[in-house]
Amino acid sequence: MRRKRKGRLSTADLIPPAYKAMWLFAMFDLPVKTKEARKEYVRFRKLLLHEGFTMLQFSVYARYCGNQEAASAQMKRLRAHIPPDGQVRLLLVTDHQFGKQEVYYGENQGESEDPPEQLMLF
Repeated sequence: MRRKRKGRLSTADLIPPAYKAMWLFAMFDLPVKTKEARKEYVRFRKLLLHEGFTMLQFSVYARYCGNQEAASAQMKRLRAHIPPDGQVRLLLVTDHQFGKQEVYYGENQGESEDPPEQLMLF
């Protein structure tokens, strides 16, 4: 393990926080034609909510992750519970990219979601 010298900056210190923090998107199209398929849909949706995701739109959920490592760990947890049918997409964007989105409610422009004040610990 390398030690940091007093007063020295590492390359990680030079990256602005908006580029370190990540937003993980989970987007999915799951079948709901049978009772078992609906159960899988509900199970996956509840998992996302339990893991701290917020619904942005129907079947589009997002979660703030403080860094790439936390986002990768979250993706690994989700991969273990992906339903056998349907389609699930996981997408990472930086907080900086997420902040550039435009949100509209009809013709009116709204505000983008803010990162949480504090990271959730489980």
